[in-house]
Amino acid sequence: MKPITLNEDELRRFAAHPDDGPVVMINLLRFRPTTDAGESGEAAYARYARRALPFVAQVGGRLLWQGKADQLLIGGEADRWDRVLMVAYPSRAAFLEMVAMPGFQATQEDRVAALESTVLIAATMERSALDEG
Repeated sequence: MKPITLNEDELRRFAAHPDDGPVVMINLLRFRPTTDAGESGEAAYARYARRALPFVAQVGGRLLWQGKADQLLIGGEADRWDRVLMVAYPSRAAFLEMVAMPGFQATQEDRVAALESTVLIAATMERSALDEG
């Protein structure tokens, strides 16, 4: 089973990356059909989001986009996700400040209960040939 929560090694690598400005956290989420408490994983995640979003805002972050991942065009069964979220933070330091907050850490119980699998990708903007189109 894939990890659901951040670990210290991942956070150290994240913190060591140059903090040159905004970072977008791309969240790929697969919900548990039913949590140990008998509710849907989607309901548990909605509760997590309601509790966590004030902490995102407190450090200057914002939800950019969220949507249902309703069709897989390339990939296999392991690549199926229920939802995709993109959350922008003004810096890596802001994200690290948030995840260290005791109140934010208390929200993680709902996130862990909700998710069967997840991927979290830190993305920074770069200029590329795609921009010249």
